This record gives sequence, structure tokens and C-alpha cells, in this order.
Amino acid sequence: MTVTVSGVVQIVLYFAVVLALTKPLGAYMQMVFEGRGRFAGRVFSPVERIIYRVFFVDDTAEMDWKRYAFSLLIFSALSMFAVYAILRAQGHLPLNPQGFPGASPHLAFNTAASFTTNTNWQSYAGESTMSYLSQMLALTVQNFLSAAVGIVVVIVLIRGFVRRTTTDLGNFWVDLTRAILWVLLPMSLVLALILVSQGVIQNFHGYTQLTTLEGAKQVLAMGPAASQVAIKQLGTNGGGFFNANSATPFENPTPFSNFIEAAAILLIPAGLTYTFGKMVGDTRQGWAIFAAMSVLFLAGAFFTYGAEQAGNPTLARLGVDQSYHTGQQASAGGNLEGKEVRFGIADSSIWAVATTDASNGSVNSMLDSYTPLGGLIPLFNMELGEVVFGGVGSGLYGMLVFAIISVFIAGLMIGRTPEYLGKKIGPKEMKLAAIYFLITSSMMLLLTAVAVSVRQGRAGPLNAGAHGFTEILYAFSSAAGNNGSAFAGLNANTSFYDTSLGISMLVARFLPIVAILALAGSLARKKKVPETAATLPTNSALFVGFLVGVVIIVGGLTFFPALALGPIAEHFLVHAGVLS
Repeated sequence: MTVTVSGVVQIVLYFAVVLALTKPLGAYMQMVFEGRGRFAGRVFSPVERIIYRVFFVDDTAEMDWKRYAFSLLIFSALSMFAVYAILRAQGHLPLNPQGFPGASPHLAFNTAASFTTNTNWQSYAGESTMSYLSQMLALTVQNFLSAAVGIVVVIVLIRGFVRRTTTDLGNFWVDLTRAILWVLLPMSLVLALILVSQGVIQNFHGYTQLTTLEGAKQVLAMGPAASQVAIKQLGTNGGGFFNANSATPFENPTPFSNFIEAAAILLIPAGLTYTFGKMVGDTRQGWAIFAAMSVLFLAGAFFTYGAEQAGNPTLARLGVDQSYHTGQQASAGGNLEGKEVRFGIADSSIWAVATTDASNGSVNSMLDSYTPLGGLIPLFNMELGEVVFGGVGSGLYGMLVFAIISVFIAGLMIGRTPEYLGKKIGPKEMKLAAIYFLITSSMMLLLTAVAVSVRQGRAGPLNAGAHGFTEILYAFSSAAGNNGSAFAGLNANTSFYDTSLGISMLVARFLPIVAILALAGSLARKKKVPETAATLPTNSALFVGFLVGVVIIVGGLTFFPALALGPIAEHFLVHAGVLS
């Protein structure tokens, strides 16, 4: 492993900005979901009341977990159908200056499932497949809706911890409206304006044909990109307007835009940890969850950066110069293949780790070109369930599931009934926690096994051996983890992959959500038990370390065999001079 002072400073600065914004944003979201946002309420409350009148929503009525889950599933199903219909009918709809035809049935299904589940996996190149109307009305709108669904689910789980002997957990339609109107829309508007100021395009022009200095013809894609880029980052969606995603200057033109977009990935997930602490009445609980996430994030960032900075040992043995020069600093070594020179290794590594810690999926470099160990961390991040900050809402409720598992294990060790935030954790809660984790991991591993066992699956990867296996494993880990980032090197726009990945996204998104809502309902019905001397403190450094250990051990035991066949095997092969 190799690091430079410049790279370390970039990682530390990035984390410091996320940390600085966590408390103010978290406090604001707590006020929003407890209905106490006074200043913002003057702007948003009148609009909110109009929305309730138009859609006949009784904002005073609350739901139990079953009604909440039913409303969420019906809303998501209708959203998916709308996206599917728009994509299929695209060729007959306006705002299509390039005359793109409608998407094929399997691609439309995959894309609709992808954007409805906040996955944003893309088996297509946006600039050669999607019209402006599809990008805006189907994909960008769904970026808001799917992100809001994730946020409201974790708010319900927090209410489950806070409330006592009740079945009332809030109103799905009210929570959804507030997540979009009070949180996602204003933040996206501000970020979109910042991105436009940096040069991210936002127009409705037809594609522009230019003549290069060599006399060749080149077509430059246009479109309303900034508005989609803003919510793709803030909502941990990740779906790019263009095929190259945030590696293209049209989506990410400057070092400042790169920093802002990367920070936006973790902004709301980090803020929700403070929201959690405020809502349960003990901010130290929120900071403990934040600390556990931070330890895992920083460990992954420094490990990935070190692996990429060390470069490819095979090239070093062959005497190939891997040096690069950025600004005034020259560094020996470093794997720059697949990375934008204007960003360099450190910024690329930060983005790769942040985007897979969160269920974001956007990229500013090509993970297929990373060293085996550099690519292992983004893969393992997704296989942990993306609980290291994670997606908006989904990351926090995933980490809270691990916290429940941790206190249960601790209770077994000392012979006590486990408690978390004053609620006893019984067999029902543990079954739901186990279901939550097993659904996601099963979809990752079982569908990978199917893909490597059938001809249609083996025809997808462009590489043989361990690297080709990693390409398949990464695709299903990304889909089931609702991440959406692509390792690349896999031809996924086929009937087999579009269908299997789409099914994986739907199952791994909505079955765990139902389990989380059932868990919230079970907790809300319980009384709060008083804290005693034997109660495990869950806001201490000891618990943070214990929680981190449980996350790593559970993830390692589940996925180590698969990782050993992919990036770990490739690492040893590369060091032995064997290239697959």
C-alpha cells in the first residue's frame, strides 16, 4: 500500500465537510418529520396543504405498519408502471429531438425496476437511448420518489423506537410529501444551480455536430443534465444522464463540481444519523451510529486509495513507467487506468468508496480497471448491505438492524435479554432482522451462481477467469444492494441480465422494506423498559467498536468464499504474473 500527503489531505478534507454538515442538516430533517419547521414552514406549508387537498389526503390520520406498507407498495408499483409505459412509448412522445425509438420490453422492465427501487442500474447509454422527456418525466422524477421512499421508511423505524404501546406510525402520504417538498426539492434546486455555474449542461438543444482539429466529425450530446445530476447525487440514485456518468465533463466539469457531487452522496445519509439521535432523545445514539459508519468509510477509503496508488505489480516488473504528474506534485507508481487525469487517484478512490458505501452507483472512474484489491472494497461495501452511511434512509435502517443484532449477541454473552433504546429485543425482532439481511445476500449470491451456471450468463463478461467472475458478482451485488454502479466489462443489455437483475432489484428492495416496517410495528407496541446497571450502553466507544466488528464479521462470513473466487484470487494471480 502506498499513500501520498496530498491524497490523505483530500480524504480528510472530504470527510470533514460531510461531518460539518451532518448536524445542521440532521436537525432540519428532525424538525421536518416532527412537523416543527417554523421558518421553512412559511414557504412549504401552504404548498403542502394544497397537495393534500388535491389528492384527498387526511394529514391527521395515522397508519399501522400494514397500511403504511400497503400504501408504499401500491405507490411504488404505480410508479414503476408509469416509467415502463413512458419508456415503451418514447418514440411517440415529444421532447425527442434525436427520434429515439421506444425501449425494448426487457430494457424497459429493467430500467423501470431500477429507478423505482433507487438502484439506477443502467443497461443502456443515456445519450443514445433516452429522450429528454424520458430522462425528465420518467427517470428524474423517479429519482425524487424512490429516494423519498427510503427516507420515510427509516423515519417509521425511528418512530417504532420512540413510541410506546401503539400501532400508529405516521402517514405514508404525509411523510412522502415532506421528504420531497421540504428536503429533496430545495436541496436539489440549490445543487443544480451550483452545477450549472460550474458548466454542467442544462438545455433542450438538439445534438451538436462539430469538426475536430484533425478534421473528424464528432457529435456532442445535449440535454437537461444538471437537474438530474443534482438529485442523482443527493438521493443516492446514481443514474447518469450520459453513459460515462460523472466521468464526463458535461456532468462533472471541474474539480469543485467533483468535490460537491461526491460530498452530496453522503450528505443526507450522514444527516439522518443526527436526525435519529434527536428523535430518540439522545444525540449520542446518533453520533455512535455515525462513528461506526465513519470508521468503516475511512478504512475503505484509505485502503482503496493505497491499493490504487501502489499501482499494478505486473507493470512494475516489466519496467513500465506508471508515474503521473498532477499540478506541482509528481508521484511514482499509481494505477491511472480508467481514471480521469483531472481528478487523479485520490478523488477517484474517494468517489468509488462513497458511491458504494451509499447506494448511489454514480462513478467518476472505471472500476473494471482498478487493481484487484482496489475493486474489492467497493464490492464488499455493497455486500455489507450498504450500511456505511448507505442510501438515503436505507443505510440508516440497515445499520440499525445491525445494531439490533449486536445488542442481541451482547445479551447472549452476558446472559441478559437484549435491549436497544429502551425496547426489549425478542425472537420476533431477531427473525425480522435476519430476514432483512438474508434476502439481500441471498439474491446476490444465488443469482450470481445461476449466471455462472448458464450459457446466457457466461456470455456476459468480456473477461475470463477471476476477473470475469468479479464482473458478474459485482453486477448482482450492485442490483441486490440497490446501488446501481457498474464494474463494467459486462454486456448486461440482454434479456437474461435485464430480467434477472430487475427481479433482484425488486425483491431486495421491497421485501426488506416490509421487514423493516414490520419491525417498526413490533417495537412501537412495546413498553419502554427502564435502564439498569446491566444495560449495555449503546452510545459508547465500546459499542461502536462492537458494532463495527459485527458488520465486518457477518459480511465476511457471508461473502468471503465468493470474494476469494474473484478479486482475492485475481490479486494473487497478478502478483504471480498471471493475467487472465
